[in-house]
Amino acid sequence: MAKQERGLRFQPAGGTKAAQVPVGKKQRLNIERLANDGRGIAFVEGRTWFVSGALAAEEVEARVLGAHGKVVEARTERVFKASDVRRVAPCAHAGKCGGCSLQHLPHEEQLALKQRMLAEQLSRVAGVEPQEWAPPLTGPEFGYRRRARIAVRWDARAKHLEVGFRAAGSQDIVAIDHCLVLVQALQPIMAGLPAMLRQLSNPKALGHVELFSGSAIAVLLRHMAPLNDADMQVLQAFCRTHDAQLWLHGDAGPQPVDVNQNLGYRLQTWNLELAYRPGDFVQVNAGVNEAMVSQALAWLAPQADERVLDLFCGLGNFALPLASQVREVVAVEGVVTMVERAAQNAVSNKLNNAAFFQADLSQPLDDAAWAKEGFAAVLLDPPRDGAYEVVRKLAGLGAKRLVYVSCNPATLARDTLELMKQGYRLKRAAILDMFPQTAHVEAMALFEAD
Repeated sequence: MAKQERGLRFQPAGGTKAAQVPVGKKQRLNIERLANDGRGIAFVEGRTWFVSGALAAEEVEARVLGAHGKVVEARTERVFKASDVRRVAPCAHAGKCGGCSLQHLPHEEQLALKQRMLAEQLSRVAGVEPQEWAPPLTGPEFGYRRRARIAVRWDARAKHLEVGFRAAGSQDIVAIDHCLVLVQALQPIMAGLPAMLRQLSNPKALGHVELFSGSAIAVLLRHMAPLNDADMQVLQAFCRTHDAQLWLHGDAGPQPVDVNQNLGYRLQTWNLELAYRPGDFVQVNAGVNEAMVSQALAWLAPQADERVLDLFCGLGNFALPLASQVREVVAVEGVVTMVERAAQNAVSNKLNNAAFFQADLSQPLDDAAWAKEGFAAVLLDPPRDGAYEVVRKLAGLGAKRLVYVSCNPATLARDTLELMKQGYRLKRAAILDMFPQTAHVEAMALFEAD
């Protein structure tokens, strides 16, 4: 046996590794187009730059936030040549606060961008265009958000409690006492919150604060240590001043200080009230949510004698309005507590033709007892991951009409391809402008079986 050579060194192929672009470097860039998240795209020396705050056809100076491989992430610092559509951001915190990323783009242009994003995903992934594009479903571009999470952090070095929103691209906190996208009912609370929190005895033990506006106004405080009597007096006085419920989130999860108080929201068109608790999923845009439910039911066209399936039903946002129009609704959700809450919402609204079930919706539904009778129509509103396993066997349920409400165009396009394989046609699609001033796209699609 030959003696094994030792001490060899193998050199990687491909030549010298290019030096990484340092964080903080400033670079002059020509922006060629917009990415699907609303950032400008530029190309320099084989690298692709994604630049927040930049628009197509602009010349900007950008500061590097991070780099990996051939991708550089940056933020606009100066605009040398502005796009014809650029506007002055209405909010003084734009570009610093991480909540809104498109305030420099007029609302109509935001809608056009979101429309392109949806169309490109459907074309690229599924190779399809809907037979009809419905107009975007919109509401006010400001003052729409009925729920907000406020960051709270004790700065030990400065001995100061920071209160505000997370900064764009970092964990820093931007001090904000007025937010343009919040509903008006929450503005006075937002303004008074920092001063109130700084009165509490143990600022190091404070977590975040959540604000809610629905059938009532509510303030939820996350705390990691017990609150003393003086702290409770401060919190309760603040909430009385603003006619708000006080909720506390300690070891036991979110709980109302007054157990007789309930939180909820109305679907005015159907005279329905849906109760929820902090932590439950509810759409933040009340106006667009109600319009979305109306459009979904109009597209689905449910008949009085039909049995309809609602998947990912949550609190019953679609199921309860559906129940007022059809013979039977079967509503399915993955989270047990949400199933219980939705069922209670049906009872409190005197709807006895809706049945609620828990199921793992990442798996096919073939064996579910409630699926055996089949359905005339299906409505589904999945999370960002989509509903791939569910839609793979959906044709077996017998539904001729299907409305898919999506918060992620990429997974909608993927699932569209699967539905087409089963004989469904994409009849109609539209964007839902649930989050103006951001690049987040929600969409609705109507499918009909061949």
